[in-house]
Amino acid sequence: MRWYTQCMPTTRPRHQITETPAVAHAIDQAAQRWPGEPRSKLLLRLLDAGRDALEQNDHHVNEARREAIMASSGKYSDAFGPNYLDELRQDWPA
Repeated sequence: MRWYTQCMPTTRPRHQITETPAVAHAIDQAAQRWPGEPRSKLLLRLLDAGRDALEQNDHHVNEARREAIMASSGKYSDAFGPNYLDELRQDWPA
């Protein structure tokens, strides 16, 4: 067994974050929301909050896309005749 697997508490990847002014500001903001938490725990909470915000944004984007599709569905059916695709494909190379 290698020395680092004997000493490390986990085999999962680990990440090191330097507390730059931007990171310190984010942790300070998190400390206002979750007072009394150590800064390391606040980083984990920030990661969770960021993930949740991204997932929520993705959900809203998908919903807006669905709504746009539904709003335009069937509105242009008279613009394309029954053989539209066949006629279009006649110009394609074989």
